[in-house]
Amino acid sequence: MNNTRITARRVGTLAAITLCATILGGQLTAQAHDGHESGQTARLTGAQRTVIREATSRFKNVDTAIADGYLPTEACAEIPGVGGMGYHFLNPALAFDDRIDPTQPEILLYTKDGKGRFKLAGVEWFKADADQDLSTDADRPTLFGQPFDGPMAGHEPGMPAHFDLHVWLYEKNPTGELSAWNPNVTCPVP
Repeated sequence: MNNTRITARRVGTLAAITLCATILGGQLTAQAHDGHESGQTARLTGAQRTVIREATSRFKNVDTAIADGYLPTEACAEIPGVGGMGYHFLNPALAFDDRIDPTQPEILLYTKDGKGRFKLAGVEWFKADADQDLSTDADRPTLFGQPFDGPMAGHEPGMPAHFDLHVWLYEKNPTGELSAWNPNVTCPVP
């Protein structure tokens, strides 16, 4: 059983790296999230925000997120002039199942404070596109009636075409609480 856990952790780590490496390497462009992005005008209701906040506020403690299976990355996603997403913490078990659950986002988004400590900024739901055809969207998921962005190509080799939905619940986003990029999020200069 311990070997299975180690193997699953390694697979999860590779998945997290795959998901984030291109974003974090600067190869992801703003166009990768164009198309069906409705974040600028769409909003959640107060009750919907409460459901998500009650389910995720414990992840303000980054150690709790890691203990619950969210794998950290060391790089930060930002497009100068557009905004950032921060650090992606991916839960492989959630990312590879077929469910969309408002209380279990596949990805947590963190920024760092002035002392280098992680601060929860938002959450992201992720679903691989079933047919891997960017010209179709019959399996576009929704959350609380909000359609996910996509389908979009994987951001690096091996990453599937997918849909995603960001919710900036803990960091105000002037372009909309459901926008992919947040101009208030910046990455530390290396």
